[in-house]
Parts: sequence; C-alpha cells; structure tokens
Amino acid sequence: MKKALYIVPLILCVIGGFAVGRYLAHPRTASSHQVLYYVDPMHPAYKSAKPGKAPDCGMDLVPVYADSAASAVAANDLPAGSGTEIAPGVQQLYGIRLAKAERQAQRQSMRLFGRVQAEDTRIFRVDFGADGYVKETKNDSVGTHVAKDQHLALVYSPDFLAVAGGYLAANERTPGAPNTAKDNVSTATAAQNSASVLARADRLRNLGMSDAQIEEMTQTKKLPEDVYIVSPVDGFILTRTISPGMRVERMTSLYSVADLSKVWIEAEVFGRDAQSIHPGTPATVSLPDAGQTLHASILSILPDADPVTHAVKVRLEAENPGFKLRPGMFVNVDLPVSLPEGLSVPLDAVVDSGMEKRVYVETSENRFEARSVQTGWQLGDRIQVVSGLNEGDVVVASGTFLVDSESRLHADGHASSSSAAAAPHMAKIAEHRMN
Repeated sequence: MKKALYIVPLILCVIGGFAVGRYLAHPRTASSHQVLYYVDPMHPAYKSAKPGKAPDCGMDLVPVYADSAASAVAANDLPAGSGTEIAPGVQQLYGIRLAKAERQAQRQSMRLFGRVQAEDTRIFRVDFGADGYVKETKNDSVGTHVAKDQHLALVYSPDFLAVAGGYLAANERTPGAPNTAKDNVSTATAAQNSASVLARADRLRNLGMSDAQIEEMTQTKKLPEDVYIVSPVDGFILTRTISPGMRVERMTSLYSVADLSKVWIEAEVFGRDAQSIHPGTPATVSLPDAGQTLHASILSILPDADPVTHAVKVRLEAENPGFKLRPGMFVNVDLPVSLPEGLSVPLDAVVDSGMEKRVYVETSENRFEARSVQTGWQLGDRIQVVSGLNEGDVVVASGTFLVDSESRLHADGHASSSSAAAAPHMAKIAEHRMN
C-alpha cells in the first residue's frame, strides 16, 4: 500500500514533465517554421505576402519558411576564404582535373549554319510601260537560265509606233548617221537633232523596248511591228506573269530575273561571338551534300536581332561559279576568328548559377576556395575571365560541379547549426521587405 503511494506521484511527475517539455518546445518549432513569403516555383524572384496563384504559369505559390531561408542563404553564399578540402583519392574518384589561368590570344574557326539568298541588288524586274497584247512567249518558265538580251516574249503595242517613227526621223537628221550630208547641217542643228535622238531613245526604253532592239532599228531603219521582251542579264527567271494571248496594261511587271553569279549567305551568331566578327573577314563555305567548298567574305552585320533567340544575322557574299549555290540552300560556314589577348580558363571551370559565376581555386594542397568571377568572350573550350583571377591561379577544370556540390554540403552543415539563431533575423528582414 505504501509502495503504491510512492509510485503514483512519480508517474504523475513524469507525465507532467513530458507535457511541459512539449509545451515549451512548440513555440520554438513554430517560430522556426514561420512563413516568410510565397514564391513562384518557376520564377523564385516573384514574391507574395499571401498564398495564391503564380501570375505567369498559374501554379500554386510555394511558402518559404524562416529556417529554410536561413539555410538557403548560408548554402548559396560562398564567401572568399570558405575553403573545401578534398582528399586526393576522392579527387581521383571524381575525375577532378586542374588547369592554370593563362593569358593568351585566341584564334579559332567558328562554324555557322547559313542559308543562300539572291542578292537583292542583282534581281532585275522587267516591266512594260504601255498597253499591249502578248503574241507569244519562248523558253520563259520560272527557274529557266536565260542569257542577256535573250528573247522571252513578243508584244504588240501601237503606243510604240509614234515614238519609234520620231526616233528614226531624228536619227536620219543626226550628223554621222548613214546617208546624211554633214556639210549641209549646222552645228546648232546637229546638237538639237542629237538631243532629240537621245530623248526618243529614252522614251522607247521607258515604254519597255530593249537597247538591243533600238540598235537593231537604227541599223535597219525599219519601224518594228512588235516589241521584243528580253532578259536584262544572265540569270534565272524568278517570276513570270504573262502568257500568250494575254492583254497587258501600262506598267505591268512581266518577269523578274536574278543574276546568281554572286549570292548572299545569311548566318546567325549568338551572344558575344558577334563582337569578334568584322566586315571583310574571309570565310569558307562548304556544301554538305556535294562535298565542295567555296570562298566568301563577310559583307555586313545586320542591325536587327531575333526577338526570341537574340541571335544576330551576319551577311556574307560569295562568288558562285557554275551556279552551285542556289537560293534557299543550306550551307556550312567556317569563319576564322581572332580575339585580343586576355586571361582565360577552360570553359568547364566556370560554374554559372544564374545569379553569379564562380570558379574553384586551389589555395593549398587539396584545398579549394570558391571565387566569384566576371567573364568575357567565349570561344571553343576557353572563356575569358575579366576579373576575379590572377594569371597562374590553379582552378578546377574538370569535375567542377562535384566540387561545387561538396562546398554546398559543407555550407549546409554550417547553416543547420546556425539556422535557429538566424531565423528571427530572417523574419525581420522579410517583414521589412514585404512592408
């Protein structure tokens, strides 16, 4: 009976102590799990003071707690001097390779993907400046290769008769023309007649008569019944709008002919690579299917950029012997690029977190330190370091992300021990920012 009197109070004390412990522990847990704000899971930079939907993707906003925020700050903040020691065996297992930051000039070949286009300055439009009737056409289908002054169509138009008759009459009166008595014509009259011949010849050209037919009319002294529509250059017919029996009206466009002896090639360049390209730089164009190469040079860098990819277009000009390059064809462009001397490291040495770029420098044997850097040009497997490194610094060139993960693990261990103390401070900061 006496034993029961001692046991019952003991049990009540144990239960009471457990309850008090739970009660005292609860406020600390609630404080460390206080919601600071809500973020967009796709874009963490967006913050909200209350739960809801993300404005861009419609997903539920995710809460950020005080303890997780403190841990995240400690993990992401890798200050200079926070070294990480990795044993040689672990380095070998990770495949960690070291390299020196070197100052050197870069000259490499940049490979671009280009598309062939006809030069707009070499596309000629054939217009007809009078009303007429198409009698016939010959070898004028789209894509046909035509020679300069080759007859494409025959058009009848009465508008030419009066102008052509005036041209023949003025040409007969011009000194130097066949069967013209030079001694009976004064100098003033000769100049007037010569001007009249030139004016009527220009009028015939404006109506649509070719120089070849005007010369033929001058030699034969016969009034032509029809007008020959000829190709203005050696090239390919791009468009055709007439057919036999069709009536044409004044200023109708009949053909467009492209001279493809030279062509343009447009290629896209991304990022800072465009800064290393200059007009006049020679390039090599290769046809993937034919296995042939041609020479080209950069003509200009176009001012507009793609709104999605932010790529800049580079225009090259290439000779086109044998018309191997056709509009719409895709080709490879090899462009030699020279960059000024600068401090550079292997491309894999730089860790880009989005907010900053950093490298891991070997400060002593088997010990690595995170160091924030600013980068410049990137070419091949090298990237320029503008600030943050000195020449001769040894950096992690391979296995960098493993070293970065190891450093974050150390930072997480440090953050877990200090998160309780940092939670109230983080809560005050978040409250200040939200207000």
